[in-house]
Amino acid sequence: VQLVESGGGLVQPGGSLRLSCTASGFTFEDYAIGWFRQVPGKEREGVSCIVESDGDTYYAGSVRGRSTISVDNAKKTVYLQIDNLKPEDTAVYFCAAAYYGPGITPDQAMLALHTQFDSWGQGTQVTVSS
Repeated sequence: VQLVESGGGLVQPGGSLRLSCTASGFTFEDYAIGWFRQVPGKEREGVSCIVESDGDTYYAGSVRGRSTISVDNAKKTVYLQIDNLKPEDTAVYFCAAAYYGPGITPDQAMLALHTQFDSWGQGTQVTVSS
């Protein structure tokens, strides 16, 4: 059971990135999948979450309105598109996944994934700078 993130890099302010989180050893069916980011010295921030069973999503206020999370089950990949990138988006981005059963909302899953997860990726660096 493994998650691998990719798609990070150096982007100018105002640019866009699409991060990918690919699963191996399991599928995302009925899972909650979340994206987190962390800057050294700061608390880990839950950025976005999707519950695969119904497609419901959660976005943190810091990215709401300029990001989109989606799932491609055929590719076993969850994407996080962030547009209008800002220097404060600079961080290592991680994905995590867990099966919580039916009825969980994406905001509940976002909180739960901080400590209760089935798999956690190694992270991909995003740097927003001119």
